[in-house]
Amino acid sequence: MVRMSAEERRESVVRAAIAEFSQRGYYGTSTEAIAKRVGVSQPYLFRLFPGKKAMFAAASLRCIDEMCQVFEEAAQGLEGAEALQAMGEAYVRLIQERPERLQMQMQTYITVAAAEAEGEHEFGELVRAGWLRLWDTVHLLSGADVDVTTAFLAKGMLINTYAAMGFPPEHRVWRGMYSEAEAAGRPEK
Repeated sequence: MVRMSAEERRESVVRAAIAEFSQRGYYGTSTEAIAKRVGVSQPYLFRLFPGKKAMFAAASLRCIDEMCQVFEEAAQGLEGAEALQAMGEAYVRLIQERPERLQMQMQTYITVAAAEAEGEHEFGELVRAGWLRLWDTVHLLSGADVDVTTAFLAKGMLINTYAAMGFPPEHRVWRGMYSEAEAAGRPEK
């Protein structure tokens, strides 16, 4: 059996938490399921993370960090509309190739809303700080003004909604997501 450091094991827990929470949400996921996926006991899991909320927060913030990294890589050497286009295309690829990332995002927003409704604001503050980091990443990489940055992220949320609802890529609702030339070649459904 290969021994892992605590940091490597923590990383395994974050990956397992994304897999579990993305499918079942915060309330539907047990720490037992995460521990089982990682191959550790629940007591060991709680030596790595103080609780389920901390695991969920780490999973949520990991997805935001990955989006920032995807955007940074996509926009390298580009600016303005070209950077935005490259970041948008990279994001669509990310959620197509790793759908659990989109599912985790959606679970995060649901969980923030539920926590806020119950008067628990700490998790929402963490996620809002992550979202601001994402907003700043897009804004700085593209050099776009505030309105363009906001519109780009709003379009991303619409993409999330369409993808989460299962609209196939050729469906007419996607027409506005592509350039005019790309949209012209897509069939109307």
